Amino acid sequence: MAEFHFVEDYEMHVARLMRDHPIDEAMSLAVGGAYDIIGRIEAEALVKNGLRDGMRLADVGCGSGRTAVALARRLRIDYDGYDIVQALLDYARSKTPENYRFHMNRAVKLPAPDATFDYVCAFSLFTHLLHEETFIYMRDCHRVLKKGGKLLFSFLEFHMPPHWQIFEATVIQYEAAARPTLNMFLEREAIEVFATRIGFNVERFIDADAPVLEGHALGQSMCVMVK
Repeated sequence: MAEFHFVEDYEMHVARLMRDHPIDEAMSLAVGGAYDIIGRIEAEALVKNGLRDGMRLADVGCGSGRTAVALARRLRIDYDGYDIVQALLDYARSKTPENYRFHMNRAVKLPAPDATFDYVCAFSLFTHLLHEETFIYMRDCHRVLKKGGKLLFSFLEFHMPPHWQIFEATVIQYEAAARPTLNMFLEREAIEVFATRIGFNVERFIDADAPVLEGHALGQSMCVMVK
C-alpha cells in the first residue's frame, strides 16, 4: 500500500519546532500558525456545509487538532482524526474530548470499513500530495462515506493571487537548490474530472478569499462533494 512520501521530513520539521518553541506555539506552527482562528474558520465551513450534531466525521490530516478543538466547542459529533506524525496526534488528543479518537495513518487510504462516515474533511492535505495520491485518497473517501455523505477539502489554484505567491516562493526555493515543501495546485476542472471518475457530485466551490467567519477567509479554496 502506498505511503506518504514526506513522512520523515515532516517528522523532523515537527521535532525542530518542539525543540525551538513552547509546545503550544510549536503545535500551532506545525499546522501553519493561527491555530484558533483557522480552526474556527474550518469548523464554520463544515457547519455551513452540512456537518451536524450526531454525525461521524473523519478529519484526514488532522495535524495538532486545530479543527477538532474548534468543532468540540460547537457540536457533539463522533470524531476520528488521522495524521502521519505521532507528536501531533498526541497534542490533539490532549486538547479534545475523551470520545475523540486519533489514529496514526501513513497509507494513502483510510483504515475504515465501507460506509463508515457521514462526513470527511481534509484541510491542507491535498495541497501537499501528488495528483495521483489525491485521486487515490478521494476515491477512498468516497468508499468510507455513507450514501449522501460529504467530502469537504481545501486546495490551491493558480488563478487566486495569494496562491500564486505560494507558487513563486516554491520556485525561488528550487532555484536556490533548496528542498522545498511540496505545494501542489489542483484546478477546478481537474477536481470536476476526479469527481466524475470517482462518483462524487461537486456541490460547490468556495473561493480562497471568500469570508467564512466574521469576515475571515480560510486562505485556501474549498470544494464540497457529495456521494
